[in-house]
Amino acid sequence: MFVQLVIGRLDDDAGLKAAIERWERELAPGAAGWLGTTAGVTDDGIAVAVVRFESEEAAQRNSNRAEQGEWWSEASQAFSGDIEFVNCSEVQTQLVGDPGQAGFVQVMVGRERDRLRARELMSESFDEVVAVRPELLGVLTAQHADGRFMMTAYFTDEEAARAGEQRDMPAAVRERMVELNSLLEGEPTYYDLREPWLSAP
Repeated sequence: MFVQLVIGRLDDDAGLKAAIERWERELAPGAAGWLGTTAGVTDDGIAVAVVRFESEEAAQRNSNRAEQGEWWSEASQAFSGDIEFVNCSEVQTQLVGDPGQAGFVQVMVGRERDRLRARELMSESFDEVVAVRPELLGVLTAQHADGRFMMTAYFTDEEAARAGEQRDMPAAVRERMVELNSLLEGEPTYYDLREPWLSAP
């Protein structure tokens, strides 16, 4: 799998939502290899989109389509300032439910010193975490070779997610999380999508 992360400040929430809906209606049928999109806008006006493709080649083919370029030229007008793109070819999915039914999504973006060890720690902890936090439907983690990473967590709803944050984790999980935090370079940024836009073929 290949993931493209797009982040930018919005001027026009409704305009971007309409553009995404038009993409799903008119361009998605021709986007071979597109697996789905998770998007939304934070309370302070930051738009976040996590776009999944079956491969980097599929994503590039989509970007090269003339209609894609025309669509983006229009859609980008909803933003103000710079738009950040992060392409990640190292992707891990861990599912226990249907992310397409999520009522709340949290995207964490940061940088880590050892992406392989970080991936191991996440994998080792997942089953124990969901045993304590049944509101967690799944996690998608995408890593870039330069150390940047993005983790998207899908929850049934925000109230359950906030309650879950207060629960005690098993000792082994707490130890792994301490090690995981030690691998971070600086503080990660969290983007809370209270009204996620979820789409798939």
